[in-house]
Amino acid sequence: MLTVDCKDVISIKNELLVYVADQVAAIPTLKNNQFTLSTLDDDEIIDTNLVISAIKEFLDSIDEGRNFAVITNNNMVKITSISGRIIERNNSTPSEMFSCTHCGFVTRYEIELNTHMKIHYL
Repeated sequence: MLTVDCKDVISIKNELLVYVADQVAAIPTLKNNQFTLSTLDDDEIIDTNLVISAIKEFLDSIDEGRNFAVITNNNMVKITSISGRIIERNNSTPSEMFSCTHCGFVTRYEIELNTHMKIHYL
């Protein structure tokens, strides 16, 4: 499992999560200021270099690559603002997302997550 700290890019965390998880074929799980990536098979290891490359590609695609550094330490990847710049997005809908801690299922609705969580305890 690999954790990506998004504290400095929190407004684009959801978009970044989808892009990176798709690029590295990993299962994402949302947390407050970060997300985790895990593999389907516990024996496999997520390629940290591939994750870093995907993050940099995403930041370059929104023309923010030169403003942020991507730093790795063990199983943690941190996206840090170089100049103190903050990415701001105007979202008309709330960006709050809820994620299943068991399988990574993601939804915008807490009630839907609660219903989903019950299947793990049948």
